[in-house]
Amino acid sequence: MSPLDLLGEAELPFFVYGTLRPGEHNHDLFLRGRTRSEEPGRMRGLLLYAGPGYPYAVEEPGGMVSGELVTARPEAYERLLAVLDELEEYTPGDPRNLYERVARDALRADGATVVRAWVYVAAPAVADRLRVDGKPIENGDWRGDGGDTPAHRLS
Repeated sequence: MSPLDLLGEAELPFFVYGTLRPGEHNHDLFLRGRTRSEEPGRMRGLLLYAGPGYPYAVEEPGGMVSGELVTARPEAYERLLAVLDELEEYTPGDPRNLYERVARDALRADGATVVRAWVYVAAPAVADRLRVDGKPIENGDWRGDGGDTPAHRLS
């Protein structure tokens, strides 16, 4: 039995919208060689905010975020989940989390096919601060916001 089974967690794909997207620095560090597929997607109910070199997704009705649906190779799934949780500084139930990992519906590029996926969203305290003082990324696409990241400077 998998540790995920014990936690009641499914082996879902990941919806990534920031530095884990193909072409961004964390993609090569954490995802390269561990994925079976990567495809464009969108997720409703989220609004992006600019962070210090990376974005935050905040749960917000009416929002839409662009990103990629990443499916891990089965033999790499558990390790990848642990690595991404560590990268995002996510520990289940920890009130100090900056992000929470939640399962939400994502849309494939065809705009019709819905896929359940893990996504890291801003933890409640972070989301509250961003709603008051944050800079929203109105187009929902961190790549298209003109942010100053290495991948943006190279493109």
